[in-house]
Amino acid sequence: MNRQVDSATLSGGKLMNRQEEMFTPRLKSRQLRNAIFKWIFFGANVVGLLALVLLLGDVVRDSWGWLDWDFITSFPSRFPEKAGIKAALFGTIWLMVITALVAIPVGVATAVFLEEYARKNRFYAAIQTNISNLAGVPSIVYGILGLTIFVRWMMLGRSILAGGLTMALLILPIIIVAAQESLRSIPNSWRHASLALGATRWQTIRYVVLPASLPGILTGVILALSRAIGETAPLIPVGALTFIMTVPKDFMDPFTVLPIQIYNWTSRPQDEFRCIAAAGIIVLLIVLLSMNATAIFLRNKYQKKVVE
Repeated sequence: MNRQVDSATLSGGKLMNRQEEMFTPRLKSRQLRNAIFKWIFFGANVVGLLALVLLLGDVVRDSWGWLDWDFITSFPSRFPEKAGIKAALFGTIWLMVITALVAIPVGVATAVFLEEYARKNRFYAAIQTNISNLAGVPSIVYGILGLTIFVRWMMLGRSILAGGLTMALLILPIIIVAAQESLRSIPNSWRHASLALGATRWQTIRYVVLPASLPGILTGVILALSRAIGETAPLIPVGALTFIMTVPKDFMDPFTVLPIQIYNWTSRPQDEFRCIAAAGIIVLLIVLLSMNATAIFLRNKYQKKVVE
């Protein structure tokens, strides 16, 4: 009996040794590939960060001595020492406010309808496909669409309202997709528990689903508005001018924005205008980072409430 046990143990040990010999080369190969790809991805991150640091350093160096309060409060001029960015700065703020007020409610409401109310049939699948495709459409196409619908059909003219509505169309698919993904991340058990306690479907969405999904929605809003603030192609067809000496006072006024003003300065042959363009880039980055910081603060605030 002991001999049989010893022979079985011996055969089992030989089998395990053979398996180890068989899988050890594969394991080492996988570990080697993991290490190689790890360093490849790390190198890609380093290259991207290094390029960003070099670009920012070059911009800060060119803008040194030109970025001051007079530059912020002055209008564009043919003379570099008198040129400022006031009209473009206020135009960008107006444009972002209009874009956010239109795109965020419409985008979130569309996502709520598609995820919470719409039936999952072929029509739903077609809508989902079109929304995903619209997120990848070139931005100039939205500019032509805005020119046709808002400027000509709705007769809004080349106003800041037409520009804001055009930019809202541009970022609307991004907000819808991000909001849908955030709504899908909420467990169905939360919905069922709320309905079981007697809440209506809208009450469940209002008090359970939306508060829990708000951090993810705000993340999509941050990405969408960050894209909108740097776009120029959609605004050129709807009339964002390069030389404006007034600040918008209502929704029907003409306007310009920071990216277009910066491009106008970089196209000038004088080196002074390129330094002014660098100062304009710094202002644009400050506006972008301030806007993103506000959105991130709100996201983290609501995220803490969800965790609690």
